[in-house]
Parts: sequence; structure tokens; C-alpha cells
Amino acid sequence: MAKIIDVLPELQGEEMAYVQNLIKDLDDERARSFAVVYRARRRDPQLILITALLGFVGFAGIHRFLIDQIGMGILYLLTVGICWVGTIIDLVNYQKLALEYNMKVAHGAISSIG
Repeated sequence: MAKIIDVLPELQGEEMAYVQNLIKDLDDERARSFAVVYRARRRDPQLILITALLGFVGFAGIHRFLIDQIGMGILYLLTVGICWVGTIIDLVNYQKLALEYNMKVAHGAISSIG
């Protein structure tokens, strides 16, 4: 049984609890394989925050592209972050956006290692 703090010490809060629940039954080798795949694919909430802030200087929606929401990214780009209202909402909810994306990535990573 792998401990999350050993394989992914950078995780915090809900993300840590979710990933720990996913890997609780894995042996150490498979947990390390999961960590390699997950670490390469996950998005840091700080990256989502910084790219959302770019919406105020004319690059609205970049954070949506990073979390694979291409349609929303294009919409934000064409509407200046839906007149900055959407950008402001995303700034408030950046951790939730990152968590939802990372949960999908974790599920995909656990599926890929078997």
C-alpha cells in the first residue's frame, strides 16, 4: 500500500485525498508508475491562476485551453473573457477548475497503468 506523501508530496487538500483513495490498493512500484504519469499530466492550480490573470491583458481563455476546455477557451478569446466577468469568476474558482481537471487526469492515469 503506497502512501501519497511518498510518491506525490506536492499534492494538497482534496486532490491529495482523491489520489490517495485511488492508489490505496496499489503496490509501491505501480504507485510510482502512476505518480510519473500523473505528475506529467496534471495542472498546478497556480498555473491556472496565472494564465487566468492573462485574461486581463488580452489573452483571455488560455487557462481553459490548458484544462482541455477548447470550446470555452475559444469563446473567452473571442469575447474577452465574456467581458471579463467569466475571467473574474474563473479567478475565484481557479482551484476548483484545476481540481476537476486533475481528477480526470488521475482517473486516466490509474486506468493506463492497469
